[in-house]
Amino acid sequence: MRPESHEHHQHHEHHHHHHEPRVGAPLAIAALATIAYGVIEAAGGWWTGSLALLSDAGHMLTDGAALGLSAAAAWMARRPPSSRHSYGLGRAEVVAALLNAGAMLVIIVALAYEAVVRLREPAPVQGLIAAAIAAAGLALNLFVLQRLSPHAHDMNARAARLHVLGDVLGSVAALAAGALVALTGWTRIDPLASLVICALIAFSSMRLLRESLHALMEGVPRGLSVETIGGEMARVDGVISVHDLHVWTLSGSRTALSAHVVVRSLGQWERTLVELQQRLHERFGIDHVTLQPETAIRPLVRH
Repeated sequence: MRPESHEHHQHHEHHHHHHEPRVGAPLAIAALATIAYGVIEAAGGWWTGSLALLSDAGHMLTDGAALGLSAAAAWMARRPPSSRHSYGLGRAEVVAALLNAGAMLVIIVALAYEAVVRLREPAPVQGLIAAAIAAAGLALNLFVLQRLSPHAHDMNARAARLHVLGDVLGSVAALAAGALVALTGWTRIDPLASLVICALIAFSSMRLLRESLHALMEGVPRGLSVETIGGEMARVDGVISVHDLHVWTLSGSRTALSAHVVVRSLGQWERTLVELQQRLHERFGIDHVTLQPETAIRPLVRH
């Protein structure tokens, strides 16, 4: 067996992205604004008889809770590592994304069922008032979406943006349905608009659900390839080959890598290590790196 000296050769390099813009505050503001207007929209939907408006209000209230969950997860993710959680609590962001995606699918089923009932038994709708309330909701949702845009790289923020995007589409549907009811009197457009929005949100929710489950199962993050990363590392001067390469998601915006690196000379390891770190950061955005250097020559075993 090849002797390994972890004290001298194993290197742990942990970068915690202190300069990364914090997503917690925008999420908290978005949560409060969404819940407040959700209550107003629910009252307006009940008053006007608009299912699209009521659906959007229920959607916004649930999304407000989801945004609050995302804000809490973002706060937990920034807490430093401890003796019990050596990687910190960054994975809370992935769990929040999973819960949010699952909640969206439950909401969609409920809204779709109510829409089918309304298609069979149309109800009167005060279209003009419903359209005005939906327009105000649309403006609020677009503002929240803009506040979250700088954090699109973060899985937790992407989950929150998915909810807000669903609210934007819901508001557009409610606005269009209200306007058409006011102009034509055709009330079935209201539940039809709800069904279209359900289909759009279901597609995005399933994608996010799949990504968050993949992250929790230690899968290679989307857009990265172990073969490509290993090939790039092997091109660094002094590196002969790379094996036991693992890449996984630490949190919504952080990726970790560990590998054994076969080098020509252990005496040049510090220089090789710096170049490997720079290349992994610049090419793949990976900053949490653990590398174990090895030499290609195995020592003779004495009998």
